[in-house]
Amino acid sequence: MAYFLQQLINGLTLGSIYGLIAIGYTMVYGIIGMINFAHGEIYMIGAFISIITFLVLGLIGVSYVPLALTLVLLTTMFFTAIYGWTVERVAYRPLRGSFRLAPLISAIGTSIFLQNYVQILQGAREKPMLPLVQGGFTVFESGGFVVRLSYLQLLIMLVTLALMAGFSTLIATTPLGRAQRACEQDMQMAALLGVDVDRVISMTFVMGAALAAVAGLMVTLYYGVVDFFIGFLAGVKAFTAAVLGGIGSLPGAMLGGILIGLIEAFWSGYFSVEYKDVSVFVVLILVLVFRPTGLLGRPELEKV
Repeated sequence: MAYFLQQLINGLTLGSIYGLIAIGYTMVYGIIGMINFAHGEIYMIGAFISIITFLVLGLIGVSYVPLALTLVLLTTMFFTAIYGWTVERVAYRPLRGSFRLAPLISAIGTSIFLQNYVQILQGAREKPMLPLVQGGFTVFESGGFVVRLSYLQLLIMLVTLALMAGFSTLIATTPLGRAQRACEQDMQMAALLGVDVDRVISMTFVMGAALAAVAGLMVTLYYGVVDFFIGFLAGVKAFTAAVLGGIGSLPGAMLGGILIGLIEAFWSGYFSVEYKDVSVFVVLILVLVFRPTGLLGRPELEKV
């Protein structure tokens, strides 16, 4: 029982990170109906910006941990949002009226470009960082096995919960959220009614990039090491989470992320860790076979 609880905590922590990345996929798909395959690299850039900001703060003598985390979070979200905005302007907007395969090819090319761009600027070696948030408390103890919840794991889950609630409220109650929902339903009609579609799409990319930046910061703190290739696998798993939960649904993206994290944690804990990625995609295949719209997705209705 104690070992099960420990894997549950680990899975919820990992799933929270996947969920933050998956929201970016599902927001973009919900509005323009396309998958931003460069989103994983945006997350990777967020991780690099966070570790660079930590180094800069260390050089100027900022040692108070809450202040340092706040400054790093704001800086990472700001610069990563700029990258997200640039990807939309360069890789998507010029091809919005083209055939559907063109933006997909452009996004894949952007993903490859960003990988090599970061590799050239930062090098191919892993970038380590010393633990910043340490400590925790005992949740449960049985038979000599101690279940620990670290302060960092608790921070990751609380931040994810707060961001999920904040973004859901933003989309449900603000003028920008109403414009996003209008574009999701019918982009042409929204434009005819005065909605600035280009601005709405750009802001959607910016919001998705900001969430990916938070995930990048959390990964940097949690694992203490980043490299230029971390965005690929995390992006694929986050996309899997978005499809699993129901592409286009924000709660579905978070649910899918949590499920992916739990599957990985329990498979690694009870079976061979080498096949944890395989287990994720097997579950995805089963869901797509028996529920193609995902767990919380809705079937698309063709407008006539």
